[in-house]
Amino acid sequence: MSLLLAVTVPATPAGAAGTAEPDKCSLKQGTTSIAESWAQRRLNLPEVWRLTQGAGVTVAVVDSGLDTRHPQLTRGIVEDVTSTGGRDCLGHGTEVAGIVAAARMRGVPFAGVAPEAKLISVKHTNDGKGQVAMLALAIVKAVELGAGVINVSAQASDHPDLRNAVAYALAKNVVVVAAAGNIDKEDGSPARAYPASYPGVLSVGSAGPNGKRADSSNPVTPINVLAPGTGVTSTWPGQAYQENLEGTSYATAYVTGVVALVRARYPKLTYEEVGRRITLTADGGSGSGTGEGMVNPLLAVSAILPSEAVALAPAEPAPLPLDAIVHAPPEDTQSISVATWVALLSLGGVVLVTLGSIAIPLGRRRRWRAGPLENGS
Repeated sequence: MSLLLAVTVPATPAGAAGTAEPDKCSLKQGTTSIAESWAQRRLNLPEVWRLTQGAGVTVAVVDSGLDTRHPQLTRGIVEDVTSTGGRDCLGHGTEVAGIVAAARMRGVPFAGVAPEAKLISVKHTNDGKGQVAMLALAIVKAVELGAGVINVSAQASDHPDLRNAVAYALAKNVVVVAAAGNIDKEDGSPARAYPASYPGVLSVGSAGPNGKRADSSNPVTPINVLAPGTGVTSTWPGQAYQENLEGTSYATAYVTGVVALVRARYPKLTYEEVGRRITLTADGGSGSGTGEGMVNPLLAVSAILPSEAVALAPAEPAPLPLDAIVHAPPEDTQSISVATWVALLSLGGVVLVTLGSIAIPLGRRRRWRAGPLENGS
């Protein structure tokens, strides 16, 4: 199933209430039997979780709501700007949220990328055709709720409300991750998707198991990185799962989860630095619409980037003041020379006195006559 929320210019004033929640949600049935998807194997999440699982980071998924009855999503909080309640009658919000932060469960081969992140769902639509005013309002609401990362798996055209909402989030140092959009053959040539095309937003395209851009991923939107977007698995309302999901919506969710991991491990990084780390550690792109290539969670949370190494290096100690060390006075060679000669003369005097004390008494006893010569001489 390929799905991306399409957002249009509102028919009602910005902030107006949405339609009432339907009496029942007509959702197709999910499955309870799933296998590990290639996406989780490719991203090597168990190795990443040894370093961080996203604890301490708040992630907002701006979408169609969330089924908090799902056993892996019970920690989720639902906020609603449509005045229709938080129930997910589309399923899209539950799928996206699951990829981002579904909790780990024993015996279940699926978990979110950042399973310990705090998850907030901000509902802006009941169906696949939202209003840009509601989307903008939901982004602002997510910022006010303290989100450090906002996932927008929706595409819209450029609009002042949306542009201002994104600018507000970036000004608050929030990382905004958005879908590059899907190609719909019925719509003709693809066009740029927003908010993914706004400067400062981390734009995501989808890739298949071979790491190349999926055919359904929009190459016209400027893309930063790719992430798994075909044949993926996620949570579904009714305590179930969906498999074989396709679209940049789900690729965006994977990157949002990686951003949460990075923010948890490096909480002092700005939103620009987080985006830079994500792109510099990607596997490398090839061709249009691939950006820097497939996102690499392990490198994103462990690589030492040159600029950060310089920034994080300890400051050099301050130089000591000039009077902190007492220097030895210069050697007085003249005084040493005088003292040496005085010592030698003193020693000579002592020798003369000693010799005199011996020779004088002997001379007196002999009356100063010379002594007898040896051998009868």
